[in-house]
Amino acid sequence: MRRAAMALLANRISPPNLSIMQDEGWSVARVRTELLSGLTVALALVPEAVAFAFVAGVHPLVGLYAAFLVGLVTALIGGRPGMISGATGALAVVMVALVAEHGVEYLFATVVLMGILQLIAGVMHWGKFIRLVPHPVMLGFVNGLAIVIFLAQMTQFKVPGTDGAEWLSGLPMMLMLGLVGLTMVIIWATPKITSIIPAPLAGIGIVAILVIALGLDVPRVGDMASIEGGLPFIHSPFGEGIGIYGDALAPLTLETLWIILPYAVILAAIGLIESLLTLNLVGEITGKRGGASQECIAQGTANVITGFFGGMGGCAMIGQSMINVKSGGRTRIAGIFAALCLLAFIVVASPLIEQIPLAALVGVMFMVVIGTFAWNSLKIMTKVPPMDAFVIVLVTVVTVMSDLAIAVVVGVIVSALAYAWSNARRIHAITRESESEQGAKVYEIEGPLFFGSTDGFIELFDVENDPEKVIVEFGRSRVVDQSALQAIEAIAGKYEAAGKTLMLRHLSRDCHQLLTKAGHLVIDSDDDPEYHVAADYSVKTGYWAAIEPNPSRCCKTVAPLTGRGCFLLMG
Repeated sequence: MRRAAMALLANRISPPNLSIMQDEGWSVARVRTELLSGLTVALALVPEAVAFAFVAGVHPLVGLYAAFLVGLVTALIGGRPGMISGATGALAVVMVALVAEHGVEYLFATVVLMGILQLIAGVMHWGKFIRLVPHPVMLGFVNGLAIVIFLAQMTQFKVPGTDGAEWLSGLPMMLMLGLVGLTMVIIWATPKITSIIPAPLAGIGIVAILVIALGLDVPRVGDMASIEGGLPFIHSPFGEGIGIYGDALAPLTLETLWIILPYAVILAAIGLIESLLTLNLVGEITGKRGGASQECIAQGTANVITGFFGGMGGCAMIGQSMINVKSGGRTRIAGIFAALCLLAFIVVASPLIEQIPLAALVGVMFMVVIGTFAWNSLKIMTKVPPMDAFVIVLVTVVTVMSDLAIAVVVGVIVSALAYAWSNARRIHAITRESESEQGAKVYEIEGPLFFGSTDGFIELFDVENDPEKVIVEFGRSRVVDQSALQAIEAIAGKYEAAGKTLMLRHLSRDCHQLLTKAGHLVIDSDDDPEYHVAADYSVKTGYWAAIEPNPSRCCKTVAPLTGRGCFLLMG
């Protein structure tokens, strides 16, 4: 027993696989693919980070530093090599209210607390609960995010400097659409010609060279904002005085905690849900499993560090992760190199990066949308159960209209309720005469007995017309919760009031323990539910009705028990 306990503990605390190459193996071709994939991701990260910083109402460097730091830390210690993390729109839309009311320093403090909460989730192994997300919810999540990514690109078709109030028109719009289409064609055609260069990088490079060489007047990265800056430096958002962006620091008091705690909880939940769903999606594409708890720890560590370095925090990015995976990125090298390239863009290469046309990056993201959207979900809508089809559509719509966390929670709740309703309708009984008890009637219960099926369970019995002794056979059923116990007591009370005896037969170990703990089951001390013997158990009545049970009304075990199923009986 002690050895087994020690082995279990060792498994829980065993260090994760943090090797750079994982099981890919070192080779020149592999390293080249990883580096080029990382460069492609870095180029796509720039406008996304700047745009999400604008959404949150903070300086562009706050988003860029977050993309660098979160991306680097999660690439180093994350649970799924190949995933890309950074500043995201799902988090930015929550941050905007906090920044508007209290300033950016409170945001940094919130990001630190957000990271601490995510670390707790990782240490407690709460990441495993992502398994409770049904596949229809996953499809809705993927489709919803694909639509969100598509809609996010629409701002690039507006005149820079007009705060999204004026759309491009005439020749500028035609040029923009033409370059977007050209980028998409290049990305589609490149794999058919060569696999040396990732297709998205080829699309960005060719279109950028064409625009610069011809001097085409189209929106470029620099038109959004300057990305020039220095190295991020450590900065505590807590204290008295003015912070690095001119806002007041967050005092280290309980009042500050009550201000930032609700935002931190929401951000931590959204960040982990998006990260863990992205982890599962990348795992399906690459055919490799990821460590959910390790990813929680990585996200938490990254956000704590980012909060102390003036970043807006972040989580996994499904769009950039898809770019990386489609470009061949499979190891930690791609994510690490993407983060380092992004830092290089900020520190030394901003004039060059600012010349990249936004149309090329929009074309890349449109291809990501096409590759991310689960098109097969449209084909299976008429083949899957109607409720599953409804959940897919529901999660997609809520993701677009609200945010990812709410969409996933809504989807899981609806799926759980649908499952409960489906199981509630399964309860039924087969009646027959008893072969062991002369004149007794047997109800063979099939289906789980829980809160949703209790009414149907009670309706199965004909108390008035049943004989003096009734046996309820639970070999094909399960007693699940307190509602089930109350239903058993209720039907037992009806038979007792009619002067008849009700007995429950075939208790499985889990059902036996549940009923014994509730105080219903009356058994002899030498009875053991693990024996393959059939025993009839009696049940105390008046328990849930808050009436003191009368031991004189309870029966004793009358025979050794058989079978596996579930439970009780009463006299």
